Amino acid sequence: MPTSSAKKPDVTLVSPIAVFDAGIGSYAIVDLLRQRLPRQDILYFADRASFPYGKKPRSELLAVMDRTIRFLMAHDPSAIVVASNVPSITVMDDLKSMVNVPLFGVVPPLAEALATTQTGKVGIMGVQSMTGSPQLRQFVGSHTSDPDAVALINASPMVDLVENGDFLFNPAATRQKVDEFLSAVFRSHPDIDVLTLSSTHLPWLRSYFESSRPSCRFLDPAEAIVQTIGAGTQGSGTTVAIATENTDYTLDAFRAMLAKLRIVLPVSLVSLPFQ
Repeated sequence: MPTSSAKKPDVTLVSPIAVFDAGIGSYAIVDLLRQRLPRQDILYFADRASFPYGKKPRSELLAVMDRTIRFLMAHDPSAIVVASNVPSITVMDDLKSMVNVPLFGVVPPLAEALATTQTGKVGIMGVQSMTGSPQLRQFVGSHTSDPDAVALINASPMVDLVENGDFLFNPAATRQKVDEFLSAVFRSHPDIDVLTLSSTHLPWLRSYFESSRPSCRFLDPAEAIVQTIGAGTQGSGTTVAIATENTDYTLDAFRAMLAKLRIVLPVSLVSLPFQ
């Protein structure tokens, strides 16, 4: 399929909500939006050429966000959802200056975790650049006077299991890697009873996590994010999906994941300016 730059989709969208991240993780938010706001038009952008956001230095991440948001603004969105925890936590203040429409991010559901824990110990799972960031430590400090009660857990290997498709096409290996990962987490933090899935990729592994550690509760922030968006705008309920690709993360592989998940959604290939 030929690529395009910032041209508008062939389908006319009415003030769409644009939802994006660096891969398949953000589709869960798209699905929830479709359920809650059936007349809302949605532009779903999977920027697989930029995966993973979490391994980029701040300057590169801001450059990716800048070109992505400028690209999406050309489609006249009514709102933009940054469906990735890393930019939502680390650079959101910078992003707000780039747009004149409401901008929503995804942050760990820490308040819910602290409210539901029985042991007083919880954890935030995310990619290393987020769990090691001063912004996340500040976020934790704004929610509790006892930051030691919140473990910051690098789950980057788990994110890779989703984006490379192993969670769909190699479930036995995925189960083993999840078991090994959680065993290591609970050796270091035996009292944790609530973990937040603070990468939009991690909820795709929720069944693996729950099977491996049924005594722990795993929290997905997607529903809370969708609730904050409000009433949306009245369109035709159309969802247009677009994606970038590179040699490691191809459009064909992305389509195969959607098909395996029984998601019927045609995806067009685009190329962002300056990519």
